[in-house]
Amino acid sequence: MTRTGDTTAPATTSRETAHATPPAASGDATRPATSAGTGRAAGAGTSFEFPGRWVEGAGLVLGPSLMLAGVLLRADVDGFFPQQLAAVAASPARMTASYSAFVAGNVLLWPAVIALARRVGRTRPVWALWGGVMVLLGLFARTFHAGVNHLAFQLVDVQGAPAAQQVMADTYGAFHIFHTLSAAVFFGWIVLAVGTWRAGVLGIVRSVALGLMAALPIGVLKGTGPMSVVATLGLCVALLPLGVRVLRDGPAPRWWAYPIALAVAAAAVLLGMAG
Repeated sequence: MTRTGDTTAPATTSRETAHATPPAASGDATRPATSAGTGRAAGAGTSFEFPGRWVEGAGLVLGPSLMLAGVLLRADVDGFFPQQLAAVAASPARMTASYSAFVAGNVLLWPAVIALARRVGRTRPVWALWGGVMVLLGLFARTFHAGVNHLAFQLVDVQGAPAAQQVMADTYGAFHIFHTLSAAVFFGWIVLAVGTWRAGVLGIVRSVALGLMAALPIGVLKGTGPMSVVATLGLCVALLPLGVRVLRDGPAPRWWAYPIALAVAAAAVLLGMAG
């Protein structure tokens, strides 16, 4: 016999019970689902991609351009370190500008590499992973070399070119941990270039131009040779068109973003000069 008050309650089978939705954990019953890292309700906002369109576009345009400028500024100086240090003593402003532009472009390539790897990874994730990681490790190695270059420049300023040349000659082959990244510096650009071609990101011509970066000399106090110009020019051919397209693919920043960016840059320069 059916009890009073239960006439409208349907019987629940064991199978239906097994598939019933489990209760929410304590404290989560009324909390909406949120997207990771944003705090917004899932589906309520746009997707976030690090480091963002403007940083990636700036890296794609400025990174190759600065590296090419740095290479060309010392194109008339012999590529070995004694002549490089002699040129520092003779033309300190030009050589400082050359090496500074080169390492600044090298650092600005990291968002460019991330932009390429993400696009390649949509269809060729293995090529994107290995190419992106190896190229980034190579950028770190070149930044370390730039620190050694800076020390050598200071030796020229304090002790003169002959003393600096002797110090570099006595220590040039000293081991450091970034020696282990030499293979990444060389092969990373080739792997990433193959990935951009197979994924249809750059096309065959610009992918080959990207791969030419493998020919850029590695190490401390490297001058400009023919392959230095070819490699950095190829990098410009490969990345500048993509950078322009990335920057144009969306709304422009608000008007107040420009003075803020200039103020932050000026403050960074002043703080750096203050030590």
